[in-house]
Amino acid sequence: MKNKYFIILAVIFNGYFTAIAQQDAIYTQYMFNMLPLNPAYAGSRDVVSMTALYRDQWRGIQGAPQTMTFSADAPVANEKVGLGLTVANDRIGVYNTFGVTGSFAYRIRLKKSTLAFGVSAGFSQFSGNLTNVQTATESPGSTGADNAFNANISRFMPNVGAGVYYSSDKFYIGFSLPRLLNNELRPQSANEFNNVFRAQQFRHAFLMAGYVFKLSSSVKLKPSIIWKFVTNAPTQIDVNCNVWLYDKFGIGLSYRSLDAPSVMLEWQIDDNWRLGYAYDWSTRLTAYTYGSSELMLRYEFGYNKAKVVTPRYF
Repeated sequence: MKNKYFIILAVIFNGYFTAIAQQDAIYTQYMFNMLPLNPAYAGSRDVVSMTALYRDQWRGIQGAPQTMTFSADAPVANEKVGLGLTVANDRIGVYNTFGVTGSFAYRIRLKKSTLAFGVSAGFSQFSGNLTNVQTATESPGSTGADNAFNANISRFMPNVGAGVYYSSDKFYIGFSLPRLLNNELRPQSANEFNNVFRAQQFRHAFLMAGYVFKLSSSVKLKPSIIWKFVTNAPTQIDVNCNVWLYDKFGIGLSYRSLDAPSVMLEWQIDDNWRLGYAYDWSTRLTAYTYGSSELMLRYEFGYNKAKVVTPRYF
């Protein structure tokens, strides 16, 4: 059964069903670091911030996605500019995507808030070790060969993105298109046999928003939501709600439409270190997986308690 799902995942990301699948990596704890999704987020925490995240999705299924991301950003030029860098590696089945993206945000300080416009530029290296896939034609008694898996793939793909991000000490809202170019994932000749489902990247759009409610001096409520749009795929919505206790500990629940509920835990270890963990249940694959785990670690330089509350909660 595991081998069956290994091949299913490989076929999906081979491009035959690209038009109906989400391609970008999934992050349950996106609200703690939105730089990989929105370049306008760069510098918004008003300190030098570095975040590492590891996600092990659909544990127990061979070839399931594994994602590692490191990002760093900082405000410069009297906090009028934000600079950021994201390095990510996403593996699923025999496919691997490694990418590096730089972000630039121009920040306009308003009376009690900040409006930022961001752009990004970078590249990704997409590779597929297709010759390692065991197909049905290779089973005993079969004849012929599956031409879709007769050669490996390696593609260098540059890209650019853009976004806008508005934030105050209690609220944020942003919209982004982190990848504007629809690069081909396979050589043009390999796509000619099927002009409907092409092996290519598709443009994703993200709309995110969140708010902080102060329930008491020691309890804050932090609901947030993100909409994900991609061509010819169902709209996906993540709804989250975190309770922040004594500015030290957080616990939250999340639900990803069409797929998975999640639980999240946070610990602000000190003024510099924050640790986060999320666990997802996949409602569609409960018979084959025991969930997805996500670990996040953040370190921030020069945190100043006199700053507004935004670096704490967003």
